[in-house]
Amino acid sequence: MTQTDLPAAPAPNRVLETALYADDLDAATGFYQGLLGLEAFQTVPGRHVFYRIGEAVLLVFNAEATAAPSGNTRMPVPTHGAHGAGHVCFAMPRAQIARMRARLLAAGIAVDAEFDWPNGAHSLYVRDPAGNSVEFAEPWLWD
Repeated sequence: MTQTDLPAAPAPNRVLETALYADDLDAATGFYQGLLGLEAFQTVPGRHVFYRIGEAVLLVFNAEATAAPSGNTRMPVPTHGAHGAGHVCFAMPRAQIARMRARLLAAGIAVDAEFDWPNGAHSLYVRDPAGNSVEFAEPWLWD
């Protein structure tokens, strides 16, 4: 069967959630909730912390914990996990990126990179405690 033989379906129109992995969820909470100010709405100690970001959700999982089957037959979420640095990008206006930069530097967080893209959009990159690449970029970066 080729792709042209498959039934038609609409393409997704937005990302609902994205996941990062961290061995130390307490350190991740200190970064995402304490430093960035994200709202944690669900925590399972040793397994995950979920944060609201507008209409989307950032899921921060412990990879080892999610590699094991959940055992919950009502919600049979498949096992998953990743090792190594992931990436997330938060949309912010340039003035807010500058304020975030100052806050991160004051907290001892090093800047990995900061530059303007060819279209003029600004990006700032740092690392979370697990080594994930965290970007703050102007929302029109991909326009």
